[in-house]
Amino acid sequence: MTTAMTKTSNITIKGMSPQFLVADMNRSIDFYTKQLGFEVGFRYQDFYAGINKDGHSIHLKIGKASEQERQTKRSNEHLDITFSVENIEDAYEDIKTRSAEVIQTLRDMPYGREFYIVDPDGHVLAFLEENN
Repeated sequence: MTTAMTKTSNITIKGMSPQFLVADMNRSIDFYTKQLGFEVGFRYQDFYAGINKDGHSIHLKIGKASEQERQTKRSNEHLDITFSVENIEDAYEDIKTRSAEVIQTLRDMPYGREFYIVDPDGHVLAFLEENN
């Protein structure tokens, strides 16, 4: 039996941008900019956009995930993205004053404090302040 040697990659990751399928680009941009404070980084024609906040980005692309997939993710707390934040109590209170739907209220977990919301397309967004 031969043992494979682990080779270090020369790839340096400078950032990551998850891509969310959205049914209505303007509605999604409004949600992320008005509810969560993102800014539009770019728009490409009418079907693709990048939004940015604090040096991080999400790409939005016109498309539609199945309703069954969205419901399964929501009911099983399958997260689409986790935002690591500071001052989670303030973030939670701020989100509650907006029209974002909270599906998991602020709770203590072994790894930190967290809460979840959903965007207009059913993506489950987690906010987490990790234990030190």
